[in-house]
Amino acid sequence: MLNTLDCIIFDADETLFAFDAFRGLQKMFLAYDVDFTADDYQAYQAVNKPLWVDYQDGKITATQLQTRRFIPWATRLNVSPETLNNNFLLAMAEICQPLDGAAALLDSLKGKVRLAIITNGFTALQQARLQRTGFGDYFDALVISEQVGVAKPGRMIFEHTLQLLGNPAPERVLMVGDTPESDILGGINAGMKTCWLDHGVRTLPETLHPTWQVQNLAGLQQLLTGHV
Repeated sequence: MLNTLDCIIFDADETLFAFDAFRGLQKMFLAYDVDFTADDYQAYQAVNKPLWVDYQDGKITATQLQTRRFIPWATRLNVSPETLNNNFLLAMAEICQPLDGAAALLDSLKGKVRLAIITNGFTALQQARLQRTGFGDYFDALVISEQVGVAKPGRMIFEHTLQLLGNPAPERVLMVGDTPESDILGGINAGMKTCWLDHGVRTLPETLHPTWQVQNLAGLQQLLTGHV
């Protein structure tokens, strides 16, 4: 199938890299002598998840998301939300691990198609993870919504990435991601082929129809190259 593609664009979190926010928060809060519990995590996500929706819809900026999600804890600990957010991103970078099959997949694709990442994640974390994992050399473009000013599924961030990749025909580009509402919708709206990485934790909206669907990166490698 690779002969039908010029470029493959990946999401980052839970597509190439494991993103264990609970573990990252536990690690970060240890410095404040806080035993961060599952209940604490649920309370955090009750604030965090709606902010991410607002960010993807263009209602708030990346900076507003990062600070507002930590306001309750900043008040409790008498520390700035900016400090908590920075410490959280550092903790996430330290615990970062590629998903199973990520290195083998990228090895099988390098030099055969151009590769890129589009992520709604934040600059400090994304750059640190690429450096720590050694994945940076695989990619021709790293596009971070915080820098571009538009988050997936906004069409502009996809068009910007295509420009960086030399303006390939969208129908010869594959977008791979685990989040239907940002990765798959954005890829479809940009005219790309799409592959949904279904970890079994999200529901695919009835209105979205990815070109392909796989359960893991080994499955994607087999789909693309015919072997693992």
